Amino acid sequence: MPKLFADAKSASPRLLILGITACPTGIAHTYMAAEKLESAATELGYEIKVETHGSVGVEGTFSQDDIDRADAIVIAADTRIDRSRFAGKRIVSAKVADGIHNPAELIRNALATSPSAAGDGDGDGDATVSSAGRADVGGMLYRALMNGVSYMIPFVVVGGLLIAVSLSFGGEATPNGLVIPEGSFWLTLNQIGGLGFTLMVPILSGFIAYAIADRPGLAPGMICGWIATTGAFYNSESGAGFIGGIVTGFLVGFVALGIKKIPVHRFIKPIMPILVIPVLTTVIVGGAFVLALGQPISWVFSTMTTFLTGLQGGSVVVLGLILGAMIAFDMGGPINKTAFLFGGALIAAGNSAPMGMVAAAIAVPPLGMGLATLIRGRYFSKPEREAGIAALFLGFFGITEGAIPLAAAKPLQVIPANMIGGAVAGGIAALFGVTNSVPHGGPIVAVFGAVSGVPMYFTALLVGAVVTALVSVLLLGISARTTAHRTSADADVSSPVVRESVSASGPPAKKTVLDYIDERTIVLDVDETDRDAMIRTLAGLMHTTGRVTDETLVIQAAFAREEHGTTGIGDGIAIPHSKSNGVSAPVLAFARSTNGIDWNSADGSKATLIFMIAVPEAAAGTEHLKVLAQLSRALMKPAFRAAITSATAPSDVLEALAVQVGTKKAERATP
Repeated sequence: MPKLFADAKSASPRLLILGITACPTGIAHTYMAAEKLESAATELGYEIKVETHGSVGVEGTFSQDDIDRADAIVIAADTRIDRSRFAGKRIVSAKVADGIHNPAELIRNALATSPSAAGDGDGDGDATVSSAGRADVGGMLYRALMNGVSYMIPFVVVGGLLIAVSLSFGGEATPNGLVIPEGSFWLTLNQIGGLGFTLMVPILSGFIAYAIADRPGLAPGMICGWIATTGAFYNSESGAGFIGGIVTGFLVGFVALGIKKIPVHRFIKPIMPILVIPVLTTVIVGGAFVLALGQPISWVFSTMTTFLTGLQGGSVVVLGLILGAMIAFDMGGPINKTAFLFGGALIAAGNSAPMGMVAAAIAVPPLGMGLATLIRGRYFSKPEREAGIAALFLGFFGITEGAIPLAAAKPLQVIPANMIGGAVAGGIAALFGVTNSVPHGGPIVAVFGAVSGVPMYFTALLVGAVVTALVSVLLLGISARTTAHRTSADADVSSPVVRESVSASGPPAKKTVLDYIDERTIVLDVDETDRDAMIRTLAGLMHTTGRVTDETLVIQAAFAREEHGTTGIGDGIAIPHSKSNGVSAPVLAFARSTNGIDWNSADGSKATLIFMIAVPEAAAGTEHLKVLAQLSRALMKPAFRAAITSATAPSDVLEALAVQVGTKKAERATP
């Protein structure tokens, strides 16, 4: 054993470990792993700082000084973590469960890993690899695609704007459309803008590959992306377009990743990421595309472009309705990005009509919801009304995400209204042949002269926004009346729980765990030995508070979470959690099992202490998740576990929680 570990407790206190923890949901495992790493490092005599990537966002972000000082990096995560900032450092990567169950081992492994192996940034220096990350194939594919799209968009925006400006100021009307005279400055500007479209697909392909294989995939991805757009390589007039770029990006990424895993001699390993992998990958994928894949993909792309270009009348309106609804559905999410990528890529193919439909719909959600807060302010809390004003401003600049705060607060009313308004805007733009030569939207693109048919473009924008505002107000009114009727008929309005769920003023500035649990949701010494039955029992307790409106949805969401990965933490603890539309406000329940329940915990222990968390589907990022993170950390403390294990009544559990959050019993409101 190295001398470094012979007497760990005598190690220099300046030895610094940096830890990163993350789980797919970011509610419990993230913070438990952080607590365990901190405890293990302290026991070993090392200094440690932990950065948590939870549902509340990234907390404890490392400074550059922290990274420069760090002796080793421990990543315990089931999600992708960017390691580029740790170049040259010792790095170990593992599942978040390993951070909970084997924290000391991870720290030792990190200190024993060679810095040079981690220094190339390609991940070869990892001592362990997360199997959960490999299993999440769908999520990995989506993240890779979005990585490529995010890097591609600036090239298309810059190119499109330069082309629009050059045509607006230097174009001359001819029977064949706007033509810029030879030798003019505006023609040069137009050609520079064209470079943006030329580079668009290679950038898309390169950064898809980069997201999968890291730096060894970047150069081959861009080269093969260029091959995809250059039909001369495979006897095609049109090239394979953005579809070909997506295909080459994924092929390069997986081929490079496969080559990285081939064992090689230690003298060869240093040149693998800079020479062997890029060259072999370029030859393999580039050759395959030229010899076999290019022509079929090119045919698909050219056929699709021809079909869309030929759409007339009612068929093109249907396309506008679909694209508009997709843009407004998740406001910057995968559905939105799919429609945006579709419209933007066709600009380079010479068909700017789909982007005209997309551009009209982009601004509808923020403009419509901002208008709704002005029409019926009483349906919104003060922070929501302020968000509505901000949304109006963001909508002018075509930032769809401006409506997200309102959609997160009232998803069942806002999202359908957004989709209806977006579809109307896209349909109107399609009907009147609005085009847009820039992959962006909102009134701002008309200011730059990128839009044709400006009057109908603004008509589509305004009509779509008004429709969204009116539909959302209608749905909110129906919801308010339904809630008021149910509350008066079935609930005690004097209860703090009900007051919170129906109040328009929003939650208090600060909350603790005690705001989400009371004696009604605590049960001790349960004889139940089946995991699913225990989840149903806890959901039933939650239902008595009035915060759970649909018990079945909550149970189904909890079961789905268990399928993704067990919430049995070990040490006799389980924290099942449910994110569901069947919950109106966060709620917490606790059960103590007499005989223990098999929860598939990694350490094989039966769960005797079970806390179940239920939160609304749209509640991610709110204050309650910070409180629940505190609970996760508290459960790692033996004193707290001992207190709730020996509790004789629900009030004793509440007392133990009060000690953990620093709240005196007398200060708690009695439910």
